[in-house]
Amino acid sequence: MAKFELKLPKMGESVAEATITSWLKDVGEKIELDDAIVEIATDKVDSEVPSEVEGVLLERLFEENDVVKVGETIAVIEIEGEGAQEEEVAPVVEEAVTEVQKIVEVAKEAVAAPIEKKSVSGKFYSPLVRNIAEKEGVSMDELESIVGSGKDGRVTKDDILSYIDNKGKGVVEKAETKQVVATPTPKEVAKPVQKAAPVSVNGGDEIIEMSRMGKLVAKHMVDSVQTSAHVQSFIEIDVTNIVNWRNKVKDAFFKREGEKLTFTPILMQAVANTIKKFPLINISVDGENIIKRKNINLGMAAALADGNLIVPVIKNADQLNLVGMTKSVNDLATRARANQLKPDDIQGGTYTVTNVGSFGSVMGTPIINQPQVAILALGAIRKVPAVIETAEGDFIGIRQKMFVSHSYDHRVVNGALGGMFIKTLKETLESWDVNQEF
Repeated sequence: MAKFELKLPKMGESVAEATITSWLKDVGEKIELDDAIVEIATDKVDSEVPSEVEGVLLERLFEENDVVKVGETIAVIEIEGEGAQEEEVAPVVEEAVTEVQKIVEVAKEAVAAPIEKKSVSGKFYSPLVRNIAEKEGVSMDELESIVGSGKDGRVTKDDILSYIDNKGKGVVEKAETKQVVATPTPKEVAKPVQKAAPVSVNGGDEIIEMSRMGKLVAKHMVDSVQTSAHVQSFIEIDVTNIVNWRNKVKDAFFKREGEKLTFTPILMQAVANTIKKFPLINISVDGENIIKRKNINLGMAAALADGNLIVPVIKNADQLNLVGMTKSVNDLATRARANQLKPDDIQGGTYTVTNVGSFGSVMGTPIINQPQVAILALGAIRKVPAVIETAEGDFIGIRQKMFVSHSYDHRVVNGALGGMFIKTLKETLESWDVNQEF
């Protein structure tokens, strides 16, 4: 047996590579001349690579989603050559003869008009499908009526052979409009698997495989968007009193507690107390049932060294005073950065807070951390000019303000609840007592 290397053909002057989107033949499968072997995609067009020889597919050298350079060998086909033993090719020959006989037996005498590569409707037909259609007298109108099982509804070799077979047995009937409708097969009515659009890769681009954590996060985010009806509410909060109070007590706090006092525990404590007032934010959805959580376990999104996010959980956050909250926040953040979190540290969250302001963002629209129904994004604290209302009148002053973004699942949290939650949070933070102790 001789071997033939099927290479990725040149597809235009500016196209240097393509992505394997789908293999149309399996290893060990018989290949006919002009048979489509693989579907590929470039930044310009999707197409099929046909076989230049007849034989058996011996090896596939790339997987789906791999990027291949023009001229690279993508598959190896075993073909009949000098010294080939008759018993090795017999099964292939028998299969080919049987298939040809099957087509001949069911084909009716007809002379089909030439089949174009692309129909008026824009459907693409591979060289193999066009050859079969012309040989068996299948007209373009008939070809257009066949429900394709290939990518984007493309008619495959199996589809047209099934159509011819059913047509020969009288399964397909002509309608009054003279259009022929193919009998759907299980393969045709099966729900297609949605694939992400292929991404073009240029010569100087670097391909980096996603980390295991990155893959998990990506899947979790996509699942959340497909599960929850995301809605956002935004509100601006004046945190001048909190900024002034923290600046006044942070040194004494560190001296007494040995912990740095940041804005995060102050804000987390306010969120926990607000959840107590709105317990229907602290829920999960199970089918058509709502699970009202007893405990308030706050998830705190933290950045890892590789750039991914992880969400350690502060259990029973509403029961912690500011000192306890500060110690919990600092401990979880430190262990998250050092990759020292335990499995229990990231489980059981009922509501999540993410601090997008730590990266300088003014606001964000975070994705809900399933199976929770809401998540809060804390924006950066900024000095801004603001109208200050007093008994003597209004005037312009410099204030410390931040935006808070509230994403919630509109299936179970309506706009009134989502909006009232952050309005109450705003009132809590803006009424901060600058003279209180810690």
